[in-house]
Amino acid sequence: MQDGVVDPVAHNRAAWDKYAQEGDEWTRPVSAEEVERARKGDWSIVLIGHEPVDRSWLPADLTGKDVLCLASGGGQQGPILAAAGARVTVFDNSPRQLGQDAMVAERDGLELRTVLGDMSDLGAFGDATFDVVFQPVSNLFVPELAPMWRECFRVLRPGGTLLVGFLNPDLYLFDQEALDQGGELTVVHKLPYSDVTHYSAAERAAKFGADAALEYGHSLTDQIGGQLAAGFVLTGFAEAPHHADASAQYMSGYFATRAVKPG
Repeated sequence: MQDGVVDPVAHNRAAWDKYAQEGDEWTRPVSAEEVERARKGDWSIVLIGHEPVDRSWLPADLTGKDVLCLASGGGQQGPILAAAGARVTVFDNSPRQLGQDAMVAERDGLELRTVLGDMSDLGAFGDATFDVVFQPVSNLFVPELAPMWRECFRVLRPGGTLLVGFLNPDLYLFDQEALDQGGELTVVHKLPYSDVTHYSAAERAAKFGADAALEYGHSLTDQIGGQLAAGFVLTGFAEAPHHADASAQYMSGYFATRAVKPG
């Protein structure tokens, strides 16, 4: 693949298939014990970092609610929501990630649908199909957010809820090696950030590995303003330190929003 003709969907599909094969922490499915507790009403799911999402951000009773777990494969959030009573569809770009959800569903007798695709194109679903769209930190793997926000708005029913976790774009300002090795906050990048535009293919391979997923550091205008432009009304905001970044002692690494499609 040459610079200028990178296909982020195909590249990141292969990358996340590899991460799942290697057992990356975001590809490890929940246990049967966690599923059983969720069936009894004792459950939590992660939207940002390792912090459980505020339960008040979700419907008090998930029974019969149609939930889209967007770019949320890996057998983590989807099975828990299904065990809690929701009708869950897990939509993800990685077949191996979806395979984790399918495995848990078969293992624990859950009704759960998996669909392969790019988070920016929800054409597999009709208008006003879901009550909730739940997207943990994953939109850093697509170059543009506006199409995704429009699609989320379209597939939600009036009064439906969009829950999104995303990275603080300031994380991409710094030289990661200097930060990890000596805690130095050395600014080297201009925002918004892109692995594709800030590094050549050779530089990416040397710095991250040729098979690493491509990342994009979106502005807050694209993250929050983009939701507003799509028609959403923001009703909640949260932040948390990054769970594995040395900058956590200085600033929040994760943000989360709750937004509603007006009824």
